[in-house]
Amino acid sequence: MVGRMVKENEDIKEYVKERYSAVAKRTEAASGASCCDTSASASCCGPTSKAEYAQRIGYDLRELSELPDTAIGASAGCGNPTALAGLKEGEVVLDLGSGGGIDVFLAAKKVGPTGKAIGVDMTQEMIDLAMKNAEEVGFQNVEFRKGDIEDLPVEDETVDVIISNCVINLAPDKDRVFSEAYRVLRPGGRIMVSDIVTDGGLPEEVRNNPDAWAACVAGALDEKVYMEKIRNAGFKDVRVIAKRSGGRIYSAEFEAHKPK
Repeated sequence: MVGRMVKENEDIKEYVKERYSAVAKRTEAASGASCCDTSASASCCGPTSKAEYAQRIGYDLRELSELPDTAIGASAGCGNPTALAGLKEGEVVLDLGSGGGIDVFLAAKKVGPTGKAIGVDMTQEMIDLAMKNAEEVGFQNVEFRKGDIEDLPVEDETVDVIISNCVINLAPDKDRVFSEAYRVLRPGGRIMVSDIVTDGGLPEEVRNNPDAWAACVAGALDEKVYMEKIRNAGFKDVRVIAKRSGGRIYSAEFEAHKPK
């Protein structure tokens, strides 16, 4: 049973990786193109207009105007964790599932030259796109690493703040994700996550649909279950600080702290 679960998890991750590799290629080929698969029945992606969607989920268009179109075009978030994380000068920020780098760049501006923003993504195409974007904007305090958020390529207790934007729902083993987040945070560090969650469970046919996984639906957990997994990793003061949209599937922003 364990072996079967591992294989299923790897199959899910491989499918998601293929989908988001295609997003990176499509975005680079056509700057500003939507990352969304319009055939998906539900998605963490927004409407065709990236500017319209960015405003809806909390981004400041003045900030985005300073970023490459490909950083914005590759984004598929459901919130703006950098706006709520209270980032300070000199902090080290880690973005789980950094995509084209939009949140890494915004974080880098907030922490300044004495701080650092690191992005981790499992798709080489997204890493390449993000590095190209970093070169275009000229940030010196950003870094992108290829890796799995269930096995972060980051040393223990080296990060002050972790952010993530509509990515953890894509990970089959969320317990491992939050355990890894706890490991790399310094004592007193915090996590600010925007993600898709549910009110209750989802039907098995949705849970087993790979397209629904890639569209940020099948991997979404009940809000209370999601928060419990964060607590189980060792985090304290776990709370929901914002919600967007109602219904059974919606986006929420979570904050939690690693004890000092």
